[in-house]
Amino acid sequence: MEHDQSRYLTVQALTKYIKRKFDRDPHLSNIFVRGEISNFKQHSSGHMYFTLKDDRARILSVMFSGSNQALKFRPESGMNVLIRGDISVYEAGGQYQIYVKEMQPDGIGELYLAYEQLKEKLDKAGYFDSGRKRMIPKFPARIAVVTSPTGAAIRDILTTIKRRYPIGEILIFPALVQGDRAAGSIAHAIKEANGYGDIDVLIAGRGGGSIEELWAFNEEIVANAILESNIPVISAVGHETDFTIADFVADLRAPTPTAAGELAVPHIDDLLERIMNRKLRMIKSFKTKLQSERNRLNSLTKSYALRNPHTLYQQKVEHVDRLTDQLHKNISLQVRHQKETLNGMHSRLQRVHPSQLLKIKEERVKFLREQLEKQFRGVLKEKGHEFNSVLSTFHALSPLKIMDRGYSLVYGAEGELIKSSLQVAKGDQIEINVKDGTILCEVDSVKERDGNGEK
Repeated sequence: MEHDQSRYLTVQALTKYIKRKFDRDPHLSNIFVRGEISNFKQHSSGHMYFTLKDDRARILSVMFSGSNQALKFRPESGMNVLIRGDISVYEAGGQYQIYVKEMQPDGIGELYLAYEQLKEKLDKAGYFDSGRKRMIPKFPARIAVVTSPTGAAIRDILTTIKRRYPIGEILIFPALVQGDRAAGSIAHAIKEANGYGDIDVLIAGRGGGSIEELWAFNEEIVANAILESNIPVISAVGHETDFTIADFVADLRAPTPTAAGELAVPHIDDLLERIMNRKLRMIKSFKTKLQSERNRLNSLTKSYALRNPHTLYQQKVEHVDRLTDQLHKNISLQVRHQKETLNGMHSRLQRVHPSQLLKIKEERVKFLREQLEKQFRGVLKEKGHEFNSVLSTFHALSPLKIMDRGYSLVYGAEGELIKSSLQVAKGDQIEINVKDGTILCEVDSVKERDGNGEK
């Protein structure tokens, strides 16, 4: 069976056809949908991708950066929202999705949600830490005010400061306090005040209004300007029940602009009262000191020294003489003591002088030499006696003495002493030592004796 291939559509062509159907359907354009966000992701390009769902269905959703820049809050997974957008088809994926143009929280105001989100963010970043907040100067010379120059807030602040502290100089830095450009205008005015120099305290605020009218003071750019300010900042936004991000970041929050003026400067009446109290205390202290010095002067005037100065002088001269005598005496004793010490040291030095030590050692060597010679002579004499005794014994036992009585010694050819007739035989050469010489003989015959002495 043959098929007409021209009847078959490509996937792209079919997807394009479906997309055109969606785009032309007025019921799918500018629709309002309520649902819960899931799988939220914001791409690096700024586009937001998420799924909008309820308990029975879901639809892919896209909100491009051009549309989401106006959001006052950051969408998150699990958040219920109300959105306005168009339904269309993403051709590459062949899936339909809603292209979101507007979005707001469902059940809670968009501005309130944005306020809570920014508050949580800045709190975690340390913007609200009490440790970084500075004290407001007690007696500021220059007060800067950042607000609208035509609003009620500036009149309240000026009136309060001039009434309480007329010596203070007020510098107004005009700023928009309402509208889309208000946040940038307030931040710029705070930075301008910091660049002015010699400003002691800065008040930033405006009068009461709705959350939309006060919103500029909930912007992160204003919070950063307050945080980076080198001048202590008092926030004065709205009424006592109004709390803005600026209130949390500022060094001090005033419930109203009028209260800000009161917190920024002291009251002139309080200062005058303090000055008067200090003046009275100073006068009292001066009078007490004056009376004390008077009493002291009277005491000195009546003292013995002033009534009899000559006698006092004579006593001092006498005391000086005694001290002089004592000094001379002490000097003499000291000199004598030092001389005795010096003599003692000289004597010890003489005893340990090398020449003296050498003399002592020489005498010691001489003594030891004499002792050695004496002992040597004694040992020599003793050894001489022992030698003579041994010599006498030797002479008494010497064979030569025996020879004097007619005896002789017979030696063989090898020099051995002949003690028996068995040591020689006929024909042996023998040597006979007598008293006055040696006789060489040849053995002619050998005769032995028996036990009775017979040959």
